[in-house]
Amino acid sequence: MNAIVESFPRVSLPRVYTLEAKHEFLRLLRSPSFAVPTLLFPAMFYFLFAVLFTSGRGDYHANVYLLATYGVFGVMAPGLFGFGVSVALDRDRGWLLLKRAQPMPPGAYLASKLAMAMLFSVVIFTLLAALGTTLGGVRLAVESWAALLVVEVLGVMPFCAIGLFVGTLVNGQAAPAVINLIYLPMSFLSGLWMPVTALPAAVRGIAPLWPAYHLGQLALGAVGQPNDGTPFVHVAALAGVTIAFLFFARRRLARSA
Repeated sequence: MNAIVESFPRVSLPRVYTLEAKHEFLRLLRSPSFAVPTLLFPAMFYFLFAVLFTSGRGDYHANVYLLATYGVFGVMAPGLFGFGVSVALDRDRGWLLLKRAQPMPPGAYLASKLAMAMLFSVVIFTLLAALGTTLGGVRLAVESWAALLVVEVLGVMPFCAIGLFVGTLVNGQAAPAVINLIYLPMSFLSGLWMPVTALPAAVRGIAPLWPAYHLGQLALGAVGQPNDGTPFVHVAALAGVTIAFLFFARRRLARSA
């Protein structure tokens, strides 16, 4: 018996996590309903509002501002939809139970989804950066580009946690609608489509309630645009949202086990 067991090849943990992340990324990349809007909508909106609408006006600061905020708008989607919809669908199909029954590390399932969201965020950042530098006339120092990339890639985590929690609450058919009811209003109320200062006073007062607002302020700070608050407060708020929703999602997953 020992000889039979020893005959099975041993796979290292890093390889298990890498393969899970690769397959999760390819799975969603090959899903047009997810990949097309996730990758193209931020670039399309930036092209419309930062390139076409400001053409000939020489409004450089608007182009940089929208590069940061539409980047945040873009990276929210892989976290919210990549977790929320896919987890809900996996629950409906029994895939989540099958994953739990497999001899794989318990955290590989969620880690692969987090890696997927971060990889999509890198692609979204690259598309927007290409548009910004070629058509938007954006010129930033290397340090600013690097800071913006770090903010946007790590900034997917609170939205992954929110998406995971939603995915444990609703079924696969309801998940897209619920996520959109969170995603779109939060983007507007957080000042991602237009500056918070241009919103009504009542909306400005509640803007700090949304995690997208805090990530947006960090992104604006990374590219040298005017922003409110301090980085410590924004990071603390995002960390708090991440921890809280992971806690609630973990409780829901434990109950459904």
